[in-house]
Amino acid sequence: MIEFTLWDIVRNLLLAARWTVLLSLIAFAGGASLGLVLLVVRTARAGLPAILFAGFVHVFQGTPLLMQLFLAYFGLPLLGIETSAWQAAILALTLYSSAFLAEIWRGCVDSVPRGQWEGAQSLALSFLQQLRFIILPQAFRIAIPPTVGFLVQVIKGTALASVIGFIELTKAGSMISNITLQPFLVYGFVALFYFALCYPVSLTARHLEARMKPA
Repeated sequence: MIEFTLWDIVRNLLLAARWTVLLSLIAFAGGASLGLVLLVVRTARAGLPAILFAGFVHVFQGTPLLMQLFLAYFGLPLLGIETSAWQAAILALTLYSSAFLAEIWRGCVDSVPRGQWEGAQSLALSFLQQLRFIILPQAFRIAIPPTVGFLVQVIKGTALASVIGFIELTKAGSMISNITLQPFLVYGFVALFYFALCYPVSLTARHLEARMKPA
């Protein structure tokens, strides 16, 4: 058995945590970009595209993230698209994030009073101009707390990428545990690292929600 000091365990988990953070940020940024497109199309109610995009949201909300990771990693090669564990994790988490963010933001858009839409229409603005200048600034103010809060789900969701071989915090913990034969100690540190990543984000979301409520 390889001898690991406490510092060896912590240091290796810290190195793996970098990939957890990077994967979370890429998936969240990509999901936000695609989610905005989904939001615009669904809000426009533009016939078939809106139906297709709504179906996309329902599929990714209604299926486990684990299955989406499996399909991205094992399914795409069957179509001739080779993917690494890193690419599959980014793709699955981005699509997953976009579906949930689009739905969060759609609820916020729906919460904007109908009179704001009518006022924007009276100014002879196009649909996109109504969204850009009138509706989205108000909706996104409401959306900030739940959007920040959703980042916690993305961070925790990266743990599932370990099942396709991507070495992030959970996968590194499993590998170190197998070597050191100290699962309680290793996974205790893994839990602490996830807590250190997620708790500040949760606090920020609650703080923002408290500040936005009076408005």
